[in-house]
Amino acid sequence: MTLQQLEYVLALEKTRHFVRAAELCGITQPTLSAMIQKLEDELDCKIFDRSRNPIESTEIGKKIIRQAQEIIYQSNQLKESVQAEKELLSGSLNLAIIPTIAPYLLPQFIAAFKKTYPDISLKVSEMHTSTIIEKLRIAEIDMAILSTPLEDPKILEVPLYYEKFLAYISPKESIYEKTELSATDMPLDHLWVLEEGHCLRNQVFNFCNEKTQQSSIYESGSIDTLVKIVDFNGGYTVIPELHIELLSEKQKLNLRDIVKPEATREISVVIRHDFVREGILNAVAECIKQIIPSHMLDARLKKFAIKL
Repeated sequence: MTLQQLEYVLALEKTRHFVRAAELCGITQPTLSAMIQKLEDELDCKIFDRSRNPIESTEIGKKIIRQAQEIIYQSNQLKESVQAEKELLSGSLNLAIIPTIAPYLLPQFIAAFKKTYPDISLKVSEMHTSTIIEKLRIAEIDMAILSTPLEDPKILEVPLYYEKFLAYISPKESIYEKTELSATDMPLDHLWVLEEGHCLRNQVFNFCNEKTQQSSIYESGSIDTLVKIVDFNGGYTVIPELHIELLSEKQKLNLRDIVKPEATREISVVIRHDFVREGILNAVAECIKQIIPSHMLDARLKKFAIKL
């Protein structure tokens, strides 16, 4: 059994097609087929059901694939440890980010990261928190940026910044006349929220008055859409602080601070507990520090490098 064979298995699992898997690995289809067959013979089991179209992994194959992902991940970690000792920053970074953060970070982050670390191949994917946690566990991604705490002992959280929420209110609403809002001022009636699966949705309900009768809750897939819905239909929504810069001067008049309690979220970079690529972790943090206003940054991040 070799690492190369395990990489071929993962490529076939990803593409479900021998020719495409071979192209992904940069080898011929017969070579890939022979190497996977050799591994199956060594393990005395079938990893893939070739009678299916597209090809599917067998039940025992699924277990082997999960182990292969772990092994390849640890192999890459070992290589990164050696590179770190040589003070090199290269290789690849598979980063995930939740949709309610991506619009405010990604455009500038990608530009800054590619400029500062041209030898690192960066791949970024938007995912919901539950998907991120699962993919971290099986080592399909290297790290993620999301709202914490997660309270998962296998995941290490490094706080980056703290972001407050503001209410965005239609002038048609009675609460528009208030200069600031408390939780008791924010009934669920006419509240527009994100669809199920967004952590921001849960945070909204945590500080809104949940005892109020729900007569209508409207759901949307993005914060920008929520703002537009309020503009055209009335009601109100809750938006993160970094979204303010995307509003027009007229729209900014519809913002109100939320107090008693103040509504905030902690944004962190999260990694597996066995992550060793300290240099790349700090590279991500440094790029984010260039984007986020200083008053929002975690106090420790301002002063110290991240140590694993």
